[in-house]
Amino acid sequence: MNDLSAPLGLKLPKAVRRRVPYLALSLSLIFIALAGASIWVFAIDDPLGGEPQAVVRIERGEDAQSSERVAVVGVKSGAGERLPPVSRDAPLPTTGEGNADVADVTLPGAMPGAMSGDASDMASSETKGEMPVQGLPALVEASSVGALPRVGANGVRPVDAYARPVPPIIGASPKVAIVIGGLGLSQTGTHEALNELPPEITLAFAPYGNSLDLWQRRARQDGHELLLQIPLEPFDFPDNDPGPHTLLTDNSADRNLERLHWLMARISAYVGVMNYMGARFTANQIAFEPVLQDLAKRGLLYFDDASSSRSKAREIAGQVGTPFVLADLIIDSEPSDASVDTRLVQLEEIARTRGIAIGYASALPVTIARIKDWASGLENRGITLVPLTAALKRPGG
Repeated sequence: MNDLSAPLGLKLPKAVRRRVPYLALSLSLIFIALAGASIWVFAIDDPLGGEPQAVVRIERGEDAQSSERVAVVGVKSGAGERLPPVSRDAPLPTTGEGNADVADVTLPGAMPGAMSGDASDMASSETKGEMPVQGLPALVEASSVGALPRVGANGVRPVDAYARPVPPIIGASPKVAIVIGGLGLSQTGTHEALNELPPEITLAFAPYGNSLDLWQRRARQDGHELLLQIPLEPFDFPDNDPGPHTLLTDNSADRNLERLHWLMARISAYVGVMNYMGARFTANQIAFEPVLQDLAKRGLLYFDDASSSRSKAREIAGQVGTPFVLADLIIDSEPSDASVDTRLVQLEEIARTRGIAIGYASALPVTIARIKDWASGLENRGITLVPLTAALKRPGG
């Protein structure tokens, strides 16, 4: 019954007249609420639905075998720890606008603590694969002057264990290996080299620099092979003095080995050593042979920078079984843009002729800048940049 059909003078009860509008209004509100909830679920990408969250920074130990890419910042690695791929540009986890907390988590086998230095600089921007950042315990010999490299009980050599892997897909393409020396002496120069040079470049550290351990870890995390530069006697010594603990032709073999071992303990996780100066020393077989014998015993290679035509390194290395690599040319013997560019072109020509070419250069600003530019277009020219140890596989290498 409505107002039109009701008898004149007869009114509906108030409860009846009000019940219908309020019921319709309630149903409308419920429908709007359900529709709004549906839109929120489908439009907002929040799978956690407001649940409490925590962002953790992970340190992996030796027993963590996962090869996932994890941004690890401020990790202090223990001896022989293999750090996962890291990101130089990855920021530290932050709370952002949500309700996440930041926590530090150490997995079993990891050493807690933070590495000194700028954390953002201690990591690499590309995935390099796992490489030992410091000397592996099985390949370290304790001594009075520090940890020395040695061949493992299972026959693994440091030159193999610390080598940068070369992808098999490069096949028979021409290859170029470059060694940059003088790292560690200049903080600015070392920082620039690590920031600008591709990881395939092998880096040679002088034994006298400050923060050598810091720079070594950074270089290894970035994926570089390392060499240690050994000061050897030049012809004009002492007027031209390479530095403390220089190996001398007048020293006894034992005295030179004592100096060699002190130098070798300055850094770790390197594949071999190379000369710093040394024209007189490398020309003297009596003085030089015990040194190369010791390197062979310890499973290290010797790299000759080709600065002296009198060097007997190749001959002696062949006699005592030392892995040996000789540079084809010095890239920055004249440190100018034009000269460096010319030498790099010569390396390409050698690589196309012989299959692989090896160059040596110092960590000069002009050298680093020109090599960076040259390397960026190398693959387009059909040439592959490889680490120094790749040269050991060439005939006669």
